[in-house]
Amino acid sequence: MPTAPQDILATVIDPKAHADPARLNAAFAWLRQNDPLARAELPGYDPFRIVTKHADILEISRDSALFPYGDFPSTFAPHEQVERGREARAAGRPLIYTLVQMDEPDHMKYRALTQAWFMPQNIRKLEGRIRELAREAVARMETLGGECNFVDEVALHFPLRVIMEILGVPREDEPRMLKLTQELFGATDPDLRRKGDEDTPEARQQVVQASMMDFFNYFKLLTEDRRARPREDVASTIANASVDGQPISDLDVMSYYLIIATAGHDTTSSSTAGAMWALAERPAELAKVQANPALIPGLVDESIRWTTPVRHFMRSAAEDTTLRGQAIAKGEWLMLCYPSGNRDEEVFEDPYEFRVDRSPNKHLAFGYGAHLCLGQHLAKMEMRILWEELLPRLKSVGLAGKPKLSEASFVNGPKALPIQYVLT
Repeated sequence: MPTAPQDILATVIDPKAHADPARLNAAFAWLRQNDPLARAELPGYDPFRIVTKHADILEISRDSALFPYGDFPSTFAPHEQVERGREARAAGRPLIYTLVQMDEPDHMKYRALTQAWFMPQNIRKLEGRIRELAREAVARMETLGGECNFVDEVALHFPLRVIMEILGVPREDEPRMLKLTQELFGATDPDLRRKGDEDTPEARQQVVQASMMDFFNYFKLLTEDRRARPREDVASTIANASVDGQPISDLDVMSYYLIIATAGHDTTSSSTAGAMWALAERPAELAKVQANPALIPGLVDESIRWTTPVRHFMRSAAEDTTLRGQAIAKGEWLMLCYPSGNRDEEVFEDPYEFRVDRSPNKHLAFGYGAHLCLGQHLAKMEMRILWEELLPRLKSVGLAGKPKLSEASFVNGPKALPIQYVLT
């Protein structure tokens, strides 16, 4: 089996490559074909495996005992950052401890605290309010004269408003939540990171820490309020939560807020914008779904596969094992590359085509196994409702300029989508 060239290995972790689909897709295609469990040794990083096949990502994801997060971070990071994280955890002072970082038994215990809020039978109660917000978004487009940056005007704000209402954050604080989310996920992007910051791993880590502290300071006040005056919202559930009969720690409270206040809208925004981008370039697909609204759920799933906002998570091997006939040693670090799995030719017919009627669509964008995305049902409902409200009114749409993707190798999506459109 050929060994992957260094330039291909480096492409996978390069934020700029994630803003250049042709370059990234070519690298992943080579790896799937020639070295699907490539071992990478890159300067400044611990050795790791690049997992690019759909079947292997599924196998690792479904066995969280054999492939836990373990002693490594859940997202790819330079060696120095990995070591600092280990030292902080060993000293009992981790910077953050969300569901994403948790192995069992903690993961299921903490997931259960809010899981009921995001189950289909409960989010159905929100459908009326979500539809109101979707109509607001369409009305906003109507006022913009047939041209807008769809990311800034619609895709960012509609899912943000939904999750903030569920969480219990006042509407006037939504811009702050959006800014902090963009700084956290866009620390490697020149347009999204905090202005004036250097583009070095150390500077990016400082930005991430500063953004998290801003989140924590905000949610500290919200926690105090919800403990004194609980309401019917997720913030009250988190603020007053107990595990094993004991109140969860301040770190656990703040970490829980953080994951919901960021992942709860950013990935949905990206998939929504990704769908509009695809439809603006493919009038035949737009006509297909407009002629048959029953295809809207298919449009939603295809936009999630197509965009794949979460680019990777890391796992480690708890013991010696084998994968695809290759020996995986205890302690090896593995990068699950979801965009590659979602373009795997063995699973998806014409994977580089956007098809609103793709069926089946076994995409991996929500993860798999115990860590399957907590908010997947809400995300799909939001997008379905938005398209139900917008598509009947959308007479035509096309690009009005060059779209841009964020330069980010963890969470990525459109950051600019200029469109021209006609609404009826």
